[in-house]
Amino acid sequence: MEEKSPVWNNSVMTDRQLLEEYKAKKPWLERKTIVFLSDFGTVDGAVSAMHGVADQVDRTIKLEDLTHEIPQFNIWEASYRLIQAMTYWAKGTIFVCVCDPGVGSERKSVAVLTKTGHIVVTPDNGTLTHVAREIGILERREISEAVNRLKNSQRSYTFHGRDVYAYTGARLASGTITFDEVGLELGKDPVMLEVEEARLENGAILGAIDILDTRYGSLWTNIPDTLLDNVGARHGDVFHVEITHQSMVVYGYDLVYAKSFNDVARDDALIYINSLLNVGIALNQGSFAERYRIGTGEGWKIKLVKKNQN
Repeated sequence: MEEKSPVWNNSVMTDRQLLEEYKAKKPWLERKTIVFLSDFGTVDGAVSAMHGVADQVDRTIKLEDLTHEIPQFNIWEASYRLIQAMTYWAKGTIFVCVCDPGVGSERKSVAVLTKTGHIVVTPDNGTLTHVAREIGILERREISEAVNRLKNSQRSYTFHGRDVYAYTGARLASGTITFDEVGLELGKDPVMLEVEEARLENGAILGAIDILDTRYGSLWTNIPDTLLDNVGARHGDVFHVEITHQSMVVYGYDLVYAKSFNDVARDDALIYINSLLNVGIALNQGSFAERYRIGTGEGWKIKLVKKNQN
């Protein structure tokens, strides 16, 4: 039985019906907006070059930036930052996501249409992991570089963000090509990174450290606040927190579950609920990640066990 998906008028459609609806209405032509994300940084002209290519295709396209401060080659963080922001943008917004350590290799260049009506143009190297898991993909197409590549760029093998992805995204946003004209249709399933499922197991809450609240050094996990509810957690309860990396224990202490940072002394660690309603681990006015040398992404796991059982 085909999966059901939400659509424009809050009715429910199958994935096939939803795909046909989006292709008929083409919300990206109304939006004419591209949001760029990369690990390029902004100290040189790479980001501006991508903007320039899109501007050449159609000067009326609105060009925005999500971030270009993804750590170099960190596909996991690119995938996470993409989903973190995407659903706050209106359907039809096109995202050009470039974190591409395999540029010039056999990895595929793709455009995907999501169940929320967004388009992502990206290398198929794991950057679509969180999009596929959290909102779903309706169709994935391999970009045909014979058609959708910046003119006279064929001798360049290391800047597909400019020559292929920005160019293809702009051609879609401008209506120069339809989604079907991106290239050959592939299966729905992109390359996926390993994700530790958040779950309750034998009284322990298990999950992954997804990302850092970068400026403050707090850990953001994939554990929803509902799992704390499932063990009857209340503010003030104490949990034993164990963090492992590739099965090696790197942190194991008792922490209080606090409502806010001010519930503990300055420089003390705590458990809290972040803005995405997931479990976070932090220091009050300090960097938890820096102090304990904690990383994020594949291989970083966390376990919480409530100590003061009711």
